Amino acid sequence: MNISLQQKMALKLQQSPQQVLLSSLLQLPLTSLEQRIRTELELNPFLEEDLTMEETMEEEMELVEAEEEPLSEEEQEYEGDIAKAERDEDKELDWDTILNDENNYEVKPPKDDSAETYEKPDVLVTTLSDYLLSQLHMSKLDDTQMVIGEYIIWNINDDGYLSIEIEIIANNFGVTIEEVLTVLRTVQRFDPVGIGARDLQECLLIQLEEMEDKNQLAIEIIRDHFEDFKNKRFEKITKKMNISVETFKEAFAEILKLNPKPGEGYTNSNQMYIIPDITVKKENGEFNIYINDWNVPHLRINNSYKKLYLDGKNTSKETKDYIKNRLESARWLINSIHQRRMTILKVMEAIINKQQEFFEKGANYIKPMILKDIAEQIDMDISTVSRVTNGKYVQTDFGVFELKYFFSEKIKRDGGEDVSNKKVRNRIRAIIEKEDPKKPLNDQKIANLLKNEGFNVARRTVAKYREQMQIPVSRLRRKLI
Repeated sequence: MNISLQQKMALKLQQSPQQVLLSSLLQLPLTSLEQRIRTELELNPFLEEDLTMEETMEEEMELVEAEEEPLSEEEQEYEGDIAKAERDEDKELDWDTILNDENNYEVKPPKDDSAETYEKPDVLVTTLSDYLLSQLHMSKLDDTQMVIGEYIIWNINDDGYLSIEIEIIANNFGVTIEEVLTVLRTVQRFDPVGIGARDLQECLLIQLEEMEDKNQLAIEIIRDHFEDFKNKRFEKITKKMNISVETFKEAFAEILKLNPKPGEGYTNSNQMYIIPDITVKKENGEFNIYINDWNVPHLRINNSYKKLYLDGKNTSKETKDYIKNRLESARWLINSIHQRRMTILKVMEAIINKQQEFFEKGANYIKPMILKDIAEQIDMDISTVSRVTNGKYVQTDFGVFELKYFFSEKIKRDGGEDVSNKKVRNRIRAIIEKEDPKKPLNDQKIANLLKNEGFNVARRTVAKYREQMQIPVSRLRRKLI
């Protein structure tokens, strides 16, 4: 047996504690940030809430300074370590309804900007995203997969379905579709099973395949005959599969036990409204950005503990080490909150620059834009932009929008103009809303209408967008009266 020593050079991505803290704060909406800060106030005696609001942010960043007494060598070394760290950081279900469901979720912004008009939302309630993120962070995924997983989770709607196309995620992060699917399959096996499915068929199939006692017949029905199942052509299924009606009924009973909306039960859209994280107003011909952090506690360092740390003569080493650790944690938190705010402002400013026509004229003027466009403009990583834009909302003159709404793929019109696929989706919805309910338009007729307007969209693309908007096929939209 030969034993030898070898040197190996490798690049490894490793985040500092400050970067990990900032990343976790970036993905939090304002209400969750407030809760996080209040928890830190309880746990860290070094932190206290500044009720006077008189200190400026610059004063907060100069947290530990001896006013007249010079620092000892140990204290100077500690201050140097902190400064270096900061420099490094800078760098029983109604199936008729389920199968024909249409999403009617409505965002309701606050009436005005006055703090007195806001009703404080319930806290300490585990949301679907929180629950899924906790499972994600316990999974054995690498750093890149973790970021993709977070992005997937933030794009899961209230019913539990993925609301963004796999191709867009792959394009945003510069990875292959198969790499995204690998992470998606992991998320789909989280509790509740089937979460993050792209459609009802996939949701039911995942649940059937994950059962301890698999019903192979039920799997075949959903996998190979879903269109007939969805349209209740049960007799046709029995003939195609050459099975008896009784055998089909047994498999059907297993399917009825599944959960077609795995996201339900974590949030109630009818009882919750959205508090925008950001407000954009056009004032004197310019767009001004306001962070709605009026309810987020303003932090500072507790002076009593600061003096205790600086009192080297009367403080034991054990006590001083404890205080040093808590001081470091407090400094990082205050610094990270400040950086979070600056990062959100940077991202929002870049979005306005890219989507100026939208903010001037409305949703019909949205332009195609991906995460990479913003990341390159502000010289930040795509994962940082992803964390900022997911789960956060902006109040505009045209309503409240989630920041991720502004990101979409492009479709070419006749003449070579690039338009957002969101504009195409809006046109599809508008066409369907104005159709004759007794003679609804099929996907091919909608595609023909779009082509007449200059949109080169195939029938299958219309079908895909219609399904993503949870609009049923024309036959199921037909009304008899």
